[in-house]
Amino acid sequence: MAILLGKPGSCWVAAATSTNYPQLEGPIRADAVVVGAGIVGLTTALRLCEAGRSVVVLEGLRTGGQVTGRSTAKITTQHALIYRHLIDSLGLDLAQTYADANSAGARQIRDWVNNYAIACDLESKDAYSYTCDESRRAEVAAEAEAARHVGLEADLLDRAPLPFETAAALRFSDQAQFNPAMYLVGLAEAVTARGGRIFENSRATSIDEASRWRVVTDGGAVDAGHVVVATNMTVKSPVGMANRTQPRCHTAMAFRIDDPLPVDGMFIGIDDPTHSIRTGHDAERPLLVTLGPKFNTGWDGDVAKRFVELENWARKNLPVGDVAWRWCNEDYDTADRIPYAGEPDPAKAAGFHIATGFNAWGITNGTAVGAMIADLICGRPSPWQKLYDPARPYPEDFHKNGRSQSIVSSTHDIAPGTGGVIVRGDEKIAAWRDTEGALQAVSAICTHKGCTVTWNNADHTWDCPCHGSIFAADGSVIHGPARKPLAQITL
Repeated sequence: MAILLGKPGSCWVAAATSTNYPQLEGPIRADAVVVGAGIVGLTTALRLCEAGRSVVVLEGLRTGGQVTGRSTAKITTQHALIYRHLIDSLGLDLAQTYADANSAGARQIRDWVNNYAIACDLESKDAYSYTCDESRRAEVAAEAEAARHVGLEADLLDRAPLPFETAAALRFSDQAQFNPAMYLVGLAEAVTARGGRIFENSRATSIDEASRWRVVTDGGAVDAGHVVVATNMTVKSPVGMANRTQPRCHTAMAFRIDDPLPVDGMFIGIDDPTHSIRTGHDAERPLLVTLGPKFNTGWDGDVAKRFVELENWARKNLPVGDVAWRWCNEDYDTADRIPYAGEPDPAKAAGFHIATGFNAWGITNGTAVGAMIADLICGRPSPWQKLYDPARPYPEDFHKNGRSQSIVSSTHDIAPGTGGVIVRGDEKIAAWRDTEGALQAVSAICTHKGCTVTWNNADHTWDCPCHGSIFAADGSVIHGPARKPLAQITL
């Protein structure tokens, strides 16, 4: 395996203040319980607090450190080439609703940053989609026309303002970027200032309905009239979401750069392999953040190679210095490129709300979805319900399961710092060696649906190639849909 440079972890999380909310202990009650302290969960919680509702937020780990805190954090209505696709496949009305919802999400973020004085490095930036292929210029022009059809300002350019040649670009002016982890820390402070309660290291182990919804953790339980499952992939839903979505990852690297900044704006390439570019900074100095192309979670046995490829691309095309940070992030795609959010089955499971499938555009969509769910809980219908309808039809062949990419013959094939899956009769064992050579083992069977996990040799995690659950090397859950850790095994 290649030697990877830079610190493992998100530069955004590293620059944010660590939270220290208590663990849930004992039973409590609230109007609503929100599972997950990402952008959807905290947006929902704050909107409910502003409406005078009592809210409890349960986070399995720490606020800001998961999917939202590992995103590119572009606050933009430009989601690559989306509006031409939406108009052609779903019609102008839904495309307009998508633009309206994401515009509202962007405004909400700016308003809260100002109203609650959230320090999150918010900066106005233009957003660009670009191609290096002259034959795709017509697609960029068509997207510009489609965006203008739904009321967005879109400019077609001959080239993107990048330090390498491009054939065409689409510019949305006056968009924004920020540090998403710092923003979530600020949202959490606003929630608690308005009477909301946040509990960390309080993973939901069960969600059931009695006279009210009950969410149980290892330390306590919350009874509430409404439950919002905002956990990237839903850990429970009355309408199954796992087969409506496809889990995918991408690699991200943050490079040291000198002032003045080598690029000004936020960029997403539309050519394969796709790359995303934006600036930022950590506690030390400026950074240039780049993302590589997506790949299905758990389908690649050498994720480290993807970091090498991303670094090579960045050094070829951008004036970057040392690698400062590197990380993977996961999201879920949907067939129509629109998230699923709301009440999946209001007749049989009234008060049960979900949000998932953000297609890597979860900042504005996630904010819009959180606002919508809060409105629904408060009895206010939302114009976005049809757009995000979690029970809408989907192609049943969209989701694909993968196979473990880490099968080895024996523990002798597992070098220090690496992992592998050993098949011993009917048993599958996920084993890894630490850098000193000590061997540790857990079950290789994902506790969600029983698929066999793959070793991620870059992040040192066990990743499920079916529905995207990710476990730490010791088997503990990083995020679901799995709720239980991989079982410990003695070799």
